[in-house]
Amino acid sequence: MVLESGHIVSLQFDDSAIQSLMFRNAPNKLVLGYTRTMMSFLLLQPAPARIWIIGLGGGSLAKYCYHHLPETHVAAIEIDPAVIVLRDAFQIPPDDGRFEVICADGVEYVKGREAHPDVILVDGFLACGMPAQLGTADFYAACRARLADNGVLVANFLETDPDIPFYLDEVRSVFGESFSIWLSEDGGNYTLVAWKGKLPSTNTLLTRARSLEAEHVLDLCSAARHLKQRERPVLDRRSWQARVN
Repeated sequence: MVLESGHIVSLQFDDSAIQSLMFRNAPNKLVLGYTRTMMSFLLLQPAPARIWIIGLGGGSLAKYCYHHLPETHVAAIEIDPAVIVLRDAFQIPPDDGRFEVICADGVEYVKGREAHPDVILVDGFLACGMPAQLGTADFYAACRARLADNGVLVANFLETDPDIPFYLDEVRSVFGESFSIWLSEDGGNYTLVAWKGKLPSTNTLLTRARSLEAEHVLDLCSAARHLKQRERPVLDRRSWQARVN
């Protein structure tokens, strides 16, 4: 459902579960903290040629990337045509030479394409949570194989998801130790960043973060530290499930 209240427009599964949030007077602003944290990929790919986004929602990430990365081709893959129909309500731009919204299953799209994006952002959710197929080793392996050299995978998880330890086991089986996961800027979500290639030094990441923060309202210095610390939540499934329950 789309809810409108004054200058705010939201996409929601029900009265409490907000999927996307937009300010009418600033439609390209990243309002929700997890979307800002997902932009941490800029530390590893500051000028990506191609970004794929699995899950359109209200288009927050797609709009931001399109407007703030003018040399980047952005493709948003959305499985539900009813979500795509709402694109005008969220001021999602029309398709053009470097922006497109594609109605397709994100898993199958990743497996079936020849292009090699620099960044894949995974933000697909149903009312009951993240679809199981977006958290498997098969999916992560397909993403890694599809990514360009030094490519980056970023995924959004709900903080209360009891299967996060499982997802991380699956990620590790594909990316080894080349991943980090931490709480998003305003909590409520975890952001996973996994990468191909070598992680830059702390000094390089922090220098890049300060430069990028002059152009983007993002906490990239904090993200740089999280990346180098290779943070992990508790991996023991019983402890994790007790924590989230």
